[in-house]
Amino acid sequence: MNITISLVLLLAVGVVLLLRFKAVGAGAAVVVALFGFYLAGTDAADTVNQLVTAVTGALADAGR
Repeated sequence: MNITISLVLLLAVGVVLLLRFKAVGAGAAVVVALFGFYLAGTDAADTVNQLVTAVTGALADAGR
């Protein structure tokens, strides 16, 4: 049985938990979100997508 969860959803849950447990402040969370938003518009976006795809593929194969 495969369960697919959006990586964005998982990261959002992580940010909410970090904010809830005061591991990071709201200002830092906003700065990181903006950094990710602007990074997505650069030439580095393709490299980041390939890296995330490779890591998630490796994790999926390791679970088998």
